[in-house]
Amino acid sequence: MDARIGERIRRYREAREMSPEDLARAAGITPLELADVEAGEESLAIGPLVKAARALGVRLGTFMDDVQTEDPHIMRAETIEAQRADRNPGEKQAYVPLGQGKADRNMEPFFMELFPGQGPAELSSHEGEEFIIVVCGKVRLTYGKQEHILSKGDSMYYNSVVPHQVAAYGDEPAQIHAVIYVPF
Repeated sequence: MDARIGERIRRYREAREMSPEDLARAAGITPLELADVEAGEESLAIGPLVKAARALGVRLGTFMDDVQTEDPHIMRAETIEAQRADRNPGEKQAYVPLGQGKADRNMEPFFMELFPGQGPAELSSHEGEEFIIVVCGKVRLTYGKQEHILSKGDSMYYNSVVPHQVAAYGDEPAQIHAVIYVPF
């Protein structure tokens, strides 16, 4: 998945005649990180991925869609498990796009795994809203200057223009379902 996302980012960037430096700056990452993403060697956290999509003038899901499906869009558990197994070791977080292929969608649902001590170094912000529900483990949500610890079954719905960070809390990984809405 990461190689395809990176390739699509590069293709859209080049089609818009945007320099790697300009896109990296818009996404809040370094040009070296962008080069690694475009080469499929690194994945982007959701916040910078949203910013890259906005800078390129595309929906977030544009980077993830291979084939468009008819409604209802169904993602089977074995597909989710196969995509989870396909992650790069050492990633800060791993995510499976659950709406991949759903035409004309306005939300981006994800299954995400958060690894201890691997959260993004900085808070992220972007237009829109986010909803998360903890599937297992504990999650620390930093929202502005507030910090919230969520456990299995807890959820939070928030405005994502406020700087925020979602990370595993404690020594165990956590899993969440997240739905992100970014106005286009």
